[in-house]
Amino acid sequence: MSGTGRPAAKGDAMDMAGVIPGRGHWTAVVAVMVACTTVLTGTERAAAGGPPAPTAPVPRLDWRPCVPGGPFDCAEATVPLDHADPGGRTVELAVVRHRATGPGRRVGTLFFNPGGPGGPGTVQMPQIYGLFPREVRERFDIVSWDPRGVGSSTAVDCFATRQEATAWAESRPAGVPVGARQRADTFTAYRDLARRCARRDPELLRHVSTADSARDLDLLRQAVGEPRLTYLGISYGTFLGATYANLFPGKVRAMTLDSNVDARAYADGALGDAPLTTFLRLGSDRAAAAVLERFLTLCGSTSTTRCAFSAGGARATRAKFDELMRRLRTHPVGDWTYGRTAARVVNGLYVVDPGWTDVARALQRLWRGRTPEPAPRPAAPPVPHPDPYLGDEQAAAVLCAESPDPRDPGAYPGLEERAAARAGDAGRVWTWATAACTSWPAVAADRYSGPWNHPTAPLLLVGTRYDPATPYAGARALAGELADARLLTLDGYGHTALVNPSACVAAYESRYLIDGTLPPPGTTCHQDTAPFPAPTPTGAVATGGGALARTRS
Repeated sequence: MSGTGRPAAKGDAMDMAGVIPGRGHWTAVVAVMVACTTVLTGTERAAAGGPPAPTAPVPRLDWRPCVPGGPFDCAEATVPLDHADPGGRTVELAVVRHRATGPGRRVGTLFFNPGGPGGPGTVQMPQIYGLFPREVRERFDIVSWDPRGVGSSTAVDCFATRQEATAWAESRPAGVPVGARQRADTFTAYRDLARRCARRDPELLRHVSTADSARDLDLLRQAVGEPRLTYLGISYGTFLGATYANLFPGKVRAMTLDSNVDARAYADGALGDAPLTTFLRLGSDRAAAAVLERFLTLCGSTSTTRCAFSAGGARATRAKFDELMRRLRTHPVGDWTYGRTAARVVNGLYVVDPGWTDVARALQRLWRGRTPEPAPRPAAPPVPHPDPYLGDEQAAAVLCAESPDPRDPGAYPGLEERAAARAGDAGRVWTWATAACTSWPAVAADRYSGPWNHPTAPLLLVGTRYDPATPYAGARALAGELADARLLTLDGYGHTALVNPSACVAAYESRYLIDGTLPPPGTTCHQDTAPFPAPTPTGAVATGGGALARTRS
């Protein structure tokens, strides 16, 4: 297992997860990883309709306290690198568990994936454990894991030392590259990354696909003694869930998918030189633009006490934002360039409270020519490796090997302008999120690209109307693709209902996961906390708290 504790390589492209810690964001629960998608070499193994893979031995989980006296248990699972060759090389999966708090009423085990690709479940599940519905915590052991290639599992790590990783990260512009020189530097850095990764472990690169992880998940299900899977996946974790449901349709007991990836748009048929990037196909650019517009409108409609960036009206606040972004293109504030700021704004929209308030404060400091204050890091969870290496290559290894993206670097400037025409600054951010895929040196050996309608137990999908990463339209599309799915709508903002809580959603999720009862068709819920809430005083001072813990310090 990898547990070096090296800091993640600096990156400002977008991630589909929403809650990776250890990166310096305005909102401490937002991940920043390179999200990418394409191929250079290799052959695709038929996953849909092909013969079943040979049976792999069920791993043994030797549970032990993650840290002495802590509430979480840890284990390692040994699984085949290639599920078609169960007698060959193996990889290790880091696994974490919290036992049901009401063991007399225990239903079983709930598996959780926090998204990504590249979300380390051994870190994120413990950090956000308190956000799971109370009844779910009482009735289920909650188990998560670092997927293969990630974090403390057998990881994709293309650097020999911390210094190498840091130097590489600093060799490319943060966020959106501006101008021909920065674009050239971006592609040069990604070519260098691809060369490093190809040298380090080319065999691993071909076996970190979503289908590989779905097969791992089925072995973990068997390892904990569950005849069928109960699962909660958020963001990219919804694509993993949909993949599992269609590879193992008879093994699904209950599955909640929150902030859904349009599976057909993500997979997009055969791999090749796609005309659009993954996230432009998904519509992430338009979704983020719509949320940014609501952010500016609601900010302008309230006081500067609640939204520091308010200019006293929606139109004036929008104009103020546009002027700031124009100014940053030629006059950065310290190392806060246009590209870095645009990426961080989109990231900051993931979590309404306190994320939106923090974004407004940071924008106001930039408006005044001052660099934003760093966000406080969330408390380290009680696990052996609370800050594993999460380099950009871990997300790239999945996305670039299984989801089509343009291979030609020359296509990106035109795609950026096309996206900017329909989605403004958010379009530029989401365009460049897959730039690493122009050079990626591997294609997934086991890639699932449909069909998505194998009959399963009924599934529950949760879609948020204003989601800056996985648009509500994607939830509706996936609900239509799956054989039996019910869509629950969260009429609110942010990325995932789990980290933007709704008591209404939690109640429906709990009922469904415990006894299979779905909400009535067309059900809509609301969030517990609206954007820009009144400051919560502690004594005479209003203080901000940890977004993961949902507390006030």
